[in-house]
Amino acid sequence: MHIAVIGAGVVGVTTAWALQQRGHTVSVIEPQPSAGMETSKANAGQRSYGYVYPWASPAMIGKALPWLLSADGPLKMKQPPSLSTLRFLWDTWRYARQPGLFEANKVAMLKLAAFSRECFIDIEQKHPFDFSGGHRGLMELASNAKSQQGLRENAALLQRLGIEHQMLEPDEVYAVEPGLARNPPILGALRLKDDGTGDCLQFTRALADVCARQGVNFHYGQSVAEVITEAGKPVALVLTRANEPGAAEQLEADAFVLCAGAASSEVAREFGLKLSLYPVKGYSLTAALTNPDKAPQSTVIDDEFKVVATRLNDRLRVTGFVELADFNRDIPARRLDTLKRATAMRFPGAADLETAEAWTGFRPMTPDGPPAIGKGPSDNLFINTAHGTFGWTLSAGSAQIVGQLVDGEPAAVDLGAFRPDRFG
Repeated sequence: MHIAVIGAGVVGVTTAWALQQRGHTVSVIEPQPSAGMETSKANAGQRSYGYVYPWASPAMIGKALPWLLSADGPLKMKQPPSLSTLRFLWDTWRYARQPGLFEANKVAMLKLAAFSRECFIDIEQKHPFDFSGGHRGLMELASNAKSQQGLRENAALLQRLGIEHQMLEPDEVYAVEPGLARNPPILGALRLKDDGTGDCLQFTRALADVCARQGVNFHYGQSVAEVITEAGKPVALVLTRANEPGAAEQLEADAFVLCAGAASSEVAREFGLKLSLYPVKGYSLTAALTNPDKAPQSTVIDDEFKVVATRLNDRLRVTGFVELADFNRDIPARRLDTLKRATAMRFPGAADLETAEAWTGFRPMTPDGPPAIGKGPSDNLFINTAHGTFGWTLSAGSAQIVGQLVDGEPAAVDLGAFRPDRFG
């Protein structure tokens, strides 16, 4: 079967690999000149299998306004907000108020993440290329009693699901992360010792190279301009190039998989599907280590700034912010200053932040939180997109699930929470 995968971020490339491994002929369509150039380019670097959760949290309703009003708060919104921003916030508020939905979605995402970890290990064993990654764990700090109680509640859920974790006292935290500053003090941390790290861009490009060598055809620099249908089913794509609008190319396929990240809702309309997602903006700094002994060993999440610091071999990746600004790609200096202050507070002297490479990207977020994974309106259209902040984490698992669906096999996890048609 010839399958067209739309999108060459980490989700699209892992999907192409999974389908090729199953014996399918695969073509990948990507507007960028190479793989991993959008959301996958400089994300947090964490594969947080035990630290996934839905966006639409009841707790966020009370936190949103204080975060917006705080200069260093993790939530930002462009003023005045656009209609699409207001619609996304309204939908999020509705989902967050549905009793039990947050808990059910979180359980579903954690189960998918656990499966994704197995799939990543399989890829790494088959293709041991370097992507500055490992499985040295993730740690979320607690600086006050409220944060500590939140970690205990999360630990209780992990215990119920059989996900290995540790609640650490301060001395244990410093033993795991000796570079962590002793001041300001912490009360403890939740550690997920089997969680992973890695440079998502390096991984995506390396796996894309593997796919290309094994026969996957990548159509870089091309976008989907039109979907050709017969008897209500897609049969071909009309592809165009941004610099050659008149040079259209038709690509026929037996099945199609939508993995277009933040552009997915626009492409989905061409297939007759409504996908509700929003480009949630985030920022990162990637800096060379100046003192490895003062740097994190793996991933550390600061509870005060909500900033993530991840070690990528001899580099430090620092990420933060949830910003609602549509597709605005500006990088205000004040956002980077907050990332620098948070890093200097927890890991002073670890990296050269003044020469760090700044980046911003858009996480494709559904208003309720879980990604959209499953069949589309026709039986030869499959959806694998809108993973929000956890695309790197969930990509390998959701890719294998798409392969199972394409081949008519039962999915490895219950897909009820991920139905693409849940938005109407």
